[in-house]
Amino acid sequence: MATGNSPPLSILCTLGLRGVMTALEGKLTARGLPFRAHYESTNAIMARLAAGERADLALLLGGTIEQLIAAGTLIPGSRRDLARSGVALAVKAGAPKPDISTVEALKRALLAAPSIAYTKSGASGIHFAAVIEQLGIADQIRPKAKVQDGLVGDLAARGEAAMAVQQMSELLPVAGIDIVGPLPDAVQKMSVFSAGIFATSERREAAVALISFLASREAEPVLRDKGLEPASAFV
Repeated sequence: MATGNSPPLSILCTLGLRGVMTALEGKLTARGLPFRAHYESTNAIMARLAAGERADLALLLGGTIEQLIAAGTLIPGSRRDLARSGVALAVKAGAPKPDISTVEALKRALLAAPSIAYTKSGASGIHFAAVIEQLGIADQIRPKAKVQDGLVGDLAARGEAAMAVQQMSELLPVAGIDIVGPLPDAVQKMSVFSAGIFATSERREAAVALISFLASREAEPVLRDKGLEPASAFV
C-alpha cells in the first residue's frame, strides 16, 4: 500500500492527459501516490521506449497500450481505459470563430485560413493530415501548415498560426486561445486513452492504485473539465 513517504511513481504520459494529471496531482499525492511524469506525444514516447526507457506506468493511446502488452513491455491484463477525446480546432483568443459545423464549412474555413498548426507525430496531427487528403485540399494546406510536436495551441495563442488543430484535451489547457469546436462527425476521430503497468515496475500495487483513482467517479469531473469523456460513459 502506498504511504505518504512513498517515492514518486514514474509515468510516461501522452499530452492528451497532461491537463488531467496536473489537476489531480494534489489529490494523488494526498493519497500517498505522488508521481513524476514525462509528457509527450504517444509516438514520441514510443521512440523513447524503443531506446530502452522504462517507467512504472504508461498513459497512452489504447491501441499503443495493447501493442506494448503484446511486446511484453507492459503487464498482460493491466490495460484500463480511462477516457476519450476528439479532435478540435482553436483560434487566438478574441479572433473571429469560423464556421466548422459541417464538412463543407470546415473545408472552406481551412482554405481561407492563412496558416494552420497541427502536430507532426501526435494522433490528432496524423488524423488531420488524413482529413485534408480526404477533403482534397492537402496541396493547398501543406504550404501554409505549421507542423510540430507539443501543444500547437501555443502557436495560435502567439499569433503564429491562425488555427490550431489538436485533441480537445490538449487545446483546453492552453491560455490565449478560444476553442471553435470539434471537427464534424464525418471527419472526427475519437481517441481512447488507457493506462498500463510496465513489466519492469517494482511498484505495481501503487501503480494499480493510481490507475484506479484515475478511473474513479471522483476523477470524472476533472476529466470532463479537461475535454475528455470518462470511460464509464462508453465502455
